[in-house]
Amino acid sequence: MDDSKNAGGPGPEKKYTGSVAVLVDVIILAVVAVVVFWYTIYSAYAVLYTLIAFFIALLFVAGLSIRVLSQWNMMAVLRLGKYVGVIGPGLNFIMPIIESTPVKIDIRVISTPFRAEKTLTKDNVPVDVDAILFWKVEDAEKAILNVQTYYDSVLLASQTAMRDIIGKSVLADMLAGRDIIGKDIQKLIEDRVTNWGIDAISVEIRDVTIPGELQNAMARVATSDREKQARVILAESESLAADKMLEAANKYKANPQAMQLRALNMMYEISLAGKNVMVFIPTESKGLSLPIPFGVSGITNYMKGQGKNTPAQKQGQK
Repeated sequence: MDDSKNAGGPGPEKKYTGSVAVLVDVIILAVVAVVVFWYTIYSAYAVLYTLIAFFIALLFVAGLSIRVLSQWNMMAVLRLGKYVGVIGPGLNFIMPIIESTPVKIDIRVISTPFRAEKTLTKDNVPVDVDAILFWKVEDAEKAILNVQTYYDSVLLASQTAMRDIIGKSVLADMLAGRDIIGKDIQKLIEDRVTNWGIDAISVEIRDVTIPGELQNAMARVATSDREKQARVILAESESLAADKMLEAANKYKANPQAMQLRALNMMYEISLAGKNVMVFIPTESKGLSLPIPFGVSGITNYMKGQGKNTPAQKQGQK
């Protein structure tokens, strides 16, 4: 049986051909059957003994030589301790006793959580970082021959790579650019595990934890910055409002009637609430006057001063 057709994993692995193993199994069964038959040839139950012995030998050989693998698994084959190839998904045969399959490889994408505790950043801040590495076996032969335990080795390489990157980064960059830190860690891991037939797909940073005292200090700094911005914005608003009020005051000064209309409008706005009572107090003028900022007397004096310059008064003075 040729298992090269069933091998589903990527990479240039050496595929194990099980046709020789099948032939060996058949020979073993045939020899067992012949030996039992010759030993029982003078018995009336020779055929029965032969069949029983044949089925026992078949079960024994099947237990030693048959390997059934799932679609996502591959397995290394050693012949007297020497690597001869890998077998893939499906039904596979190996030579009993002579060959063995000590290592099974999972060719699916694997997610491995890892973390670095109390690691100092470039600006001497201790941080705890949690991350997940997504990786897969690209070359099963390298994963079998070049590293003792590929899963544990990938985990240790990930932790050391994370510590190296954290030691070269400042805390602000880690908090603001987790994706950049993850890519740097992934690249460093890939450089270390490529020779093992491993492909580091990506690294996702889950959490960055800093000491509580530093969190409180950073919170106070952030609060102070917000208050500073709020005060600046309020001062700018007050300055803008003062400029607009000064401009309005100049306009009202040039035209008292406009000021009086504005006063009437303010009174109207106050009356809209329905809870305020307004009382008009008589002044020097006849009837009830309307209150304005500098009083009715002030308006009278102002109008008298303006009247001196009228053409009629100028002719009377002449």
